[in-house]
Amino acid sequence: MAPAQNRPSHIRLTSHPGAGAPLRMTVAWGEADPRERGPVIGTVSRPGDRNAIGTHGGSYALYRALAVSSGALNPIQRPDLTNTAPVIGIGPFPQWSEPGRIVSLDPWGHLSGDIFADFIAEGVDIRPTIAITKAHLTLPELMPLIESGRLPADGTVVKPSGEIAVVKAAVDPVWYLPGIAERFSVSEEQLRRTLFEQTAGMYPELVTRPDIDIFLPPIGGITLYIFGDPAAVADPARKLTCRVHDECNGSDVFGSDICTCRPYLIHGIEECVRSAQAGGAGLIVYNRKEGRALGEVTKFLVYNARKRQEGGDQASTYFERTECVAGVQDARFQQLMPDVLHWLGIRRIDRFVSMSNMKHDAIVRSGIEIGERVPIPSELVPADAQVEIEAKKAAGYYAPDGVADTSQVVGRPIDQY
Repeated sequence: MAPAQNRPSHIRLTSHPGAGAPLRMTVAWGEADPRERGPVIGTVSRPGDRNAIGTHGGSYALYRALAVSSGALNPIQRPDLTNTAPVIGIGPFPQWSEPGRIVSLDPWGHLSGDIFADFIAEGVDIRPTIAITKAHLTLPELMPLIESGRLPADGTVVKPSGEIAVVKAAVDPVWYLPGIAERFSVSEEQLRRTLFEQTAGMYPELVTRPDIDIFLPPIGGITLYIFGDPAAVADPARKLTCRVHDECNGSDVFGSDICTCRPYLIHGIEECVRSAQAGGAGLIVYNRKEGRALGEVTKFLVYNARKRQEGGDQASTYFERTECVAGVQDARFQQLMPDVLHWLGIRRIDRFVSMSNMKHDAIVRSGIEIGERVPIPSELVPADAQVEIEAKKAAGYYAPDGVADTSQVVGRPIDQY
């Protein structure tokens, strides 16, 4: 167990009237000067310091709680941020302070360790919500292209070994509740109450602390992969290729053939590499929204329902089966997705490697111009994924080759797996 001196003698419920200490450091969202904006503090260091509902780390906070409970982690442990600064500079960009442009992440989240170093030295527990590093990718699907010279090893983007150099950033969600409410055209009061009720009352401060505007939701974040010169991403004089990809663990990691997710992701990476090698930049935005943000359990239930229905898996009933199980066809709601593009300073995407009308429309509505739309090549679509791709085309996906008669597109039944 953790040392007794590190534990308070009583539990203080912040939902009780008057229990929340007055905020010593408020957050003035949208201020161009980060010192005027103020830090986001989601962990308790001293009474009045915490100015965000929830806690840092999202769903991983529960594992941290288990580590503390088991005595493996000191509950007052503070991270040592020495040498953790971003490997490249990103921003600031005008979008960071443009009203309503960014509401779901902290644009200063990668710089908080430096900007608020004096507060941290005083004992305030301020933690970065964005981290930026460098890495290499090794992708078996691209190795034949590299070896054949179709995707040449240039020594910078593609190494002689076949490794692909990237800058990658991890972004945790930071929700500015007034801005989120405005984005979804609801009142802030209604948003707070719904979040409170639909999380079974986990966060009472949503309804008892209207003075706290920041919420750190317990959901997955975003990973960015930048190919080529990171400065080219926001440079209008250089071309940007981008794919926005929503997580699909079964396909992305394990190669499941019921959908086009991994093939389209790999194709997006190939196009990003080509753009970087041509003097521009490539960007993959990877969102943790498994199963259209309905979760993997729901996703697998839908698979069974699709495969076992009368007539088998059909493009004509693709979305209907999801709605029967989940009550909604898609819970990703792309309204928040463009925020990370604005964080990168993007004003135009020259080549958008996606057929999604929802993603395209959300980006354009947010003020970012899109040039060419790049569909997945037909030869990359697995046979059993024809149901998915034709159903999506019929529902509005970009389809330069036209929409097939979905009634004729049928996938394998469950007993053939």
